[in-house]
Amino acid sequence: SPALLRLFPGRLSAFPLFLLALLLGFASLLWLQLSCSGEGPAPGGQHRGLPRQPCPPPAPPQPPEEEPSWGPHRLALLVPFRERFEELLVFVPYMHRFLSKKRIRHRIFILNQVDHFRFNRASLINVGFLESGNDTDYIAMHDVDLLPLNEHLDYSFPEAGPFHVASPELHPLYHYKTYVGGILLLTKQHYELCNGMSNRFWGWGREDDEFYRRIKGAGLQVRRPSGITTGYETFQHLHDPAWRKRDQKRIAAQKQEQFKVDREGGLNNVRYRVESRTDLSVAGAPCTVLNILLDCDTNETPWCTFG
Repeated sequence: SPALLRLFPGRLSAFPLFLLALLLGFASLLWLQLSCSGEGPAPGGQHRGLPRQPCPPPAPPQPPEEEPSWGPHRLALLVPFRERFEELLVFVPYMHRFLSKKRIRHRIFILNQVDHFRFNRASLINVGFLESGNDTDYIAMHDVDLLPLNEHLDYSFPEAGPFHVASPELHPLYHYKTYVGGILLLTKQHYELCNGMSNRFWGWGREDDEFYRRIKGAGLQVRRPSGITTGYETFQHLHDPAWRKRDQKRIAAQKQEQFKVDREGGLNNVRYRVESRTDLSVAGAPCTVLNILLDCDTNETPWCTFG
């Protein structure tokens, strides 16, 4: 556990804050262990947390490359991340088992933002796309706090166009028609056609609404699941707003900018540095952690800072 936590280095200026973050990480790991063994409270309450059950069995191994039943495509599961250790420790083994059961070749990338700027989900996805390698040919933009419960959900290669797995009629929280957040699949070719996502959205929200306009502008049609009868019980949402408050602050011009379409930026101008890249196993499930330092031009987007 301490070794896992050290892969997510804090960039705090004061030693007491670093020590506090470390203690919170240890507490999260202990909390998760108790909850999955049935000795502690269920995470997030009856509706938001995971079902009470024994700790998960070892994850299935990746298939050999020559195994034809797994198909020719490989998914890059891109997970924007910052300081959500308890969700991560559930997410990685759960998704590895879910995708392996569906015989989908996959790699899980944890896109860990370690700079001092506000969280930028869109830029992290752009970085994940650029760093995911040539051995993957489609991506899933996937929230760490959203787990698919219905085994009939399709995560296969979206050749016909972007496929929104967490569609509005199924997502437990967001139900408007143009919503494309949560879980969205695209071929790498289609993501490049959109020039990725805008890098101007610092803080929580709106980046997926802007991306919907990019999809339409690229002449692509969003497809969604059909024949799913589980409604709002299709996904498990792990986010507890009392524990994980959203960074919804809107600073000065950000209030107007959040509704604009960024016609210039995206994959072509994301500014970042990968501080480290580590392959690890979570409960037997493989994943790759990218510790990412995003950069911000405060003249262009002064709302990227917490000040």
